[in-house]
Amino acid sequence: YGLCLPSGVFHGSLESAPVPKRCHSTGVRFSRHKNSQPARLVEAYRFSQELKPDNVLLKLLMAARKSKRKPSQRSARGSLKSKSGRARRVGPAFERLVAVMSRLRSPGGCPWDREQTHATLRTYLIEEAYEVLDALESRDDAKFAEELGDLLLQVLFHAQIAQEEGRFSIADVIREIYEKMIRRHPHVFGKKRAKDAAAVLRNWEIIKAQERLAKKEEAQETKEVKEGGETSSPSSASSTSQTSILDGIPSTLPALLEGYQLTRRAARIGFDWGNVDGIFEKLNEETRELRADLAAPQKDPRRIESELGDVLFVVINLARFLNVDPEIAAKKASAKFSRRFREMERAAREQRTTLANIPRAQMESLWEQSKQNELPATTEN
Repeated sequence: YGLCLPSGVFHGSLESAPVPKRCHSTGVRFSRHKNSQPARLVEAYRFSQELKPDNVLLKLLMAARKSKRKPSQRSARGSLKSKSGRARRVGPAFERLVAVMSRLRSPGGCPWDREQTHATLRTYLIEEAYEVLDALESRDDAKFAEELGDLLLQVLFHAQIAQEEGRFSIADVIREIYEKMIRRHPHVFGKKRAKDAAAVLRNWEIIKAQERLAKKEEAQETKEVKEGGETSSPSSASSTSQTSILDGIPSTLPALLEGYQLTRRAARIGFDWGNVDGIFEKLNEETRELRADLAAPQKDPRRIESELGDVLFVVINLARFLNVDPEIAAKKASAKFSRRFREMERAAREQRTTLANIPRAQMESLWEQSKQNELPATTEN
């Protein structure tokens, strides 16, 4: 474990460490139990562990890490750079982070961390992923690195819970992704060749389908052995283990992202539009069908819902064809609407009224005004 010292986090021999007289984060003075430096450092460490449930050790480590970041180490965009300009060693730092997570979950650790389960952490995993995207958009490398760390912590959290239940550990997680990357890149680590990125993606999907089929057959054989039955013949096993290139796309994904993944998978094996004009023609076709249902004497809500879904799916396909993530595009559109609507509300307050009391025609005028006000900063329409 790193020990928090006034000059930062110390990793090394206790005999060579300076003696902390006072915690630089909390201001609490450390008592001197013995004259030896190792004994005093151990006492300081134990003292920090007794200040629960505020999780002081983790705060001390984070405070020390931040204190070592000097302004000169940041670029104009807020990026973090090592003093030597060389990449830091990942192994020791990762092991310390794993140790911190283990300590938080161990008896006498953090009460909140110990209460968490896979289910209770679901919301945080989603939140951290979106915060990473937010940091990426900000173009602040320091913030980006911090949010990636928060997301990494969620991975460690789930792995630690699984390890405590005897299921798998973070080492298994790393091994799985390592082996997968080797298998999925035969054009790099094997003899197979791929002339371009499109060929790589096609091979990727073929390999994934083969892996899924192998897993299904293995699971079927294991089930039969446990039940004491006879192992199926290869032909019967393949007939009952039909696989699809669309397998593996979680049904729990948001609708936009699910549609994006489905059409992307299909496109990778050649099921795609020849050009963008075909997608626009399909969009016009689906729009006409929706208008026809809306104009029907007896409107069928289920048909309207279905036709509107078709329109949305074509738009998702259009986004995918244009290499635009529809989820992110929709988020940006929502943010743009929020900015402009808030500007309308501000303009209404300047007129000593509220937006709800302004006539519809004047609202349109305020909307156009809000668009014009942001033109110098953005070219969005």
